[in-house]
Amino acid sequence: MHGTVGVPNLEAGFWKQWRVFVGPAVLISVGYMDPGNWGTDLAGGAEFKYGLLWVVGLASFMAVILQVISARLGVATGKDLAQCGRDYLPKWTRWPNWISMEIAVGATDLAESLGSAVALNLLFHIPISWAIIITAGDVLLLLALQGLGMRMIEAVVAVFVATIGVCYAIEIFVLPQTQPSFVEMGQAMFQPNFRHAGMIVVAIGMIGATVMPHNLFLHSALVQTRKFQRDEHSIRNAIRFNTIDSSVALTVAFVVNAAILVLAAMVFYGKESVTVAGGQVVAFSPDSDWIRIAHLTLAPLLGTTFASTLFAVALLASGQSSTITGTLAGQVVMEGFMNWRIRPWIRRVISRMLAIIPAILIISVRGGGSVTDLVNLSQVILCLILPFAMFPLLYFTSSRKTMGAWTNGWFLTILGWGSALLITAMAIYSLPESLSEAWRVIVGP
Repeated sequence: MHGTVGVPNLEAGFWKQWRVFVGPAVLISVGYMDPGNWGTDLAGGAEFKYGLLWVVGLASFMAVILQVISARLGVATGKDLAQCGRDYLPKWTRWPNWISMEIAVGATDLAESLGSAVALNLLFHIPISWAIIITAGDVLLLLALQGLGMRMIEAVVAVFVATIGVCYAIEIFVLPQTQPSFVEMGQAMFQPNFRHAGMIVVAIGMIGATVMPHNLFLHSALVQTRKFQRDEHSIRNAIRFNTIDSSVALTVAFVVNAAILVLAAMVFYGKESVTVAGGQVVAFSPDSDWIRIAHLTLAPLLGTTFASTLFAVALLASGQSSTITGTLAGQVVMEGFMNWRIRPWIRRVISRMLAIIPAILIISVRGGGSVTDLVNLSQVILCLILPFAMFPLLYFTSSRKTMGAWTNGWFLTILGWGSALLITAMAIYSLPESLSEAWRVIVGP
């Protein structure tokens, strides 16, 4: 990957240079709009209306800060976060760091496989358990798409994400029957609280789905695909454009996530059922599998059948594109910490098997209605692991030994450490409830 994309000289115009540096953050942003995000956003909107909208905004802001710092590490040092951990931390930390990040990759893969399975169920009416097994074959799709190049993959995924985003935007701003109260949304955004039981676990899941530990490792590696000079001006230029790339891409991810939560609140919150085209009544409750009925948020705009198809295709694209970033992140952490290298398809098969076996067992016992619970559980796991990625990242980027003249300025230092401490405090505070919820998902109510 390193140095495979040429960079124009410094005299080239802003847009020529920006166009070359765009890409790493776009690929990273896919992970911020994956099935895990959709599951937690839908659950948050359906159960608490706009009450957790502030969490989406806060998580997205912290994600921008941490991804900017991650890109800065890769550009300034020429190493990714895992390589820095291997080179600058005590040797005994390699195994626990690697294992924790492999758990994070596995939790991510669980969400991607479940999202893809739901999409296959909506498109072809395949039972969820069989659909999960089918997703294990996505290694073939992965290899085929990799042959087309990352640029083509990014373009295809961007079209799907843009389509779903435009549909939600039309519903929120144009259609009168689904227009939310913007005053109420504003109050929810700037008046944070956890006034209802269960809000903390969903909030932690949202943060885990947004600020993803493996993305911090992957971003620091992807920025090195650009072949820029190592002089001071070129490094500053690369940091500048990667900062812009991260800010724009993750702002788009925030808009999509906020729209999903708002539409879920409008369609599901406080209701026992929804009547769709043809007179069919779809009943639901707080225990409903929100990700499996989420296509109803698009029904007012597109009609039930087309909404279901579009949602399923977008969800499948989201799951498969996130699968690619998860596989790449797995390779980065394994090669970085342990200096082990195996073929990508072998890596992919092992990761997917570790993810789908527990999912199949739980769904076989509890039924297909537990999909959203499993997705949300995977995001809670990610949030609990996140400090093991954040604190080394901030330690390295605050050290002159590692970064030289490119250490974080006071602004990034305050925001970065503030974000890490806040996320860690929320994770510790929610630990008893999170463990209780995890036990409920595993053994049933």
